[in-house]
Amino acid sequence: MKKNYVLDTNVLLHDPRSIFRFEDNDVIIPIYVIEEVDQFKREGSERGRNARQISRMLDDLREKGGTLSAGVTLDSGGSLRVAVPGKRPELPSAIDHNAMDGAILQCAFDVRDHDLGKPTVFVTMDTNLRIRADALGMAAENYENTRVEAERVQTGIKDIEVATADIDIFFHEGRLPMQPEGVVANGGVMLRDRNNPSHTALGRYDAAKREIIALRTPREGLMGVRPRNKEQSYALDVLLDENIRLVTLVGKAGTGKTLLALAAGLRKTVEEGVYTRMLVSRPVMPLGRDIGFLPGDIDEKLNPWMQPIFDNLEFLYASGSRRGPRAYAELLDSGQLQVEPLTYIRGRSLPQQYMVVDEAQNLTPHEVKTIITRSGDGTKIVLTGDPEQIDNPYVDSASNGLTIAADRFRGEKLAAHIVLTKGERSELAEVAANLL
Repeated sequence: MKKNYVLDTNVLLHDPRSIFRFEDNDVIIPIYVIEEVDQFKREGSERGRNARQISRMLDDLREKGGTLSAGVTLDSGGSLRVAVPGKRPELPSAIDHNAMDGAILQCAFDVRDHDLGKPTVFVTMDTNLRIRADALGMAAENYENTRVEAERVQTGIKDIEVATADIDIFFHEGRLPMQPEGVVANGGVMLRDRNNPSHTALGRYDAAKREIIALRTPREGLMGVRPRNKEQSYALDVLLDENIRLVTLVGKAGTGKTLLALAAGLRKTVEEGVYTRMLVSRPVMPLGRDIGFLPGDIDEKLNPWMQPIFDNLEFLYASGSRRGPRAYAELLDSGQLQVEPLTYIRGRSLPQQYMVVDEAQNLTPHEVKTIITRSGDGTKIVLTGDPEQIDNPYVDSASNGLTIAADRFRGEKLAAHIVLTKGERSELAEVAANLL
């Protein structure tokens, strides 16, 4: 049976093409949503871009399909119309009747009451509005099209039992021909001797050759940093492989995501010269209340946002460099290392670079798409973050760009994903990450 789907403003601002994602059902946009969208069209942010895009799409549909008040037919077989309720909000509750949320919700009730033969569903990404709608007797749903359940990306290293001879072959030749069930391309594999469970070997599945290959993690570590657990060993392996163009590192605070990404980038850029430059960036997103405008020129304004990157670089050079803890300043001056925000990345082309995007869980799927599509020939992109520590109010653990990218690239031969689970920063940091 066909349904009526009434869309809230936040759905359109999150995904302008959401109007085409309800199959052959009928999509209704309240007139108040159009008014709210109009308030954001002048913004230079992604929200402003989406507001302008949805306005253009609605205008194109109007020109090609007739009047939006009567409804236009969509290619999916459904229809789209803009609804104007016959009365201002009169919901039987203490809701502010002059609030726009109340007006949009009232429109959903009007649609339901005028079309009793068809189920009506109110779609919004606003949790409180879904609760209010449900309390008033309206069926309400979250917009699920761009959401990924956490379990889908919580993948790590898969244990596989093999014969003793297989492990001996693996250690001798560095590879073992096999197609392990349930392991995607570039997935981590722990080979375990079925006769002696403590006899193990760590590898990675090469889907092109259909074999498990040994990790190529340097015994001496990178920049004085050595992997402390099997997940970190696997992470370093995929970070150092030039054939893997996209790496997503997910883990709680203190698991070494950023440190490992920077260490591998310095090795491949500065020491081996595989990449012409290492570009490190992170979204400008405050934790807690913003303190307002920062004084100084652009470098002075950006320094507080980029300081976590400099802290990691200083640690790496203090640990493993012979040139002293501030030696990374020479790389900044030479242009081999560039640290900048993501604000101005649109329109750029980045060939032969090693790019690290820290705190990627604060990015929207569209922003991550914009970043990845900037990559030129020979570029490697590393996205790091923790989906459970999100400061962006417009995404959550299931709809952020890092989670979406990890899920969409699952099984691609040029991508790898790893979840780091064990904190290695300090005993206090590990206990705090688990308890708080």
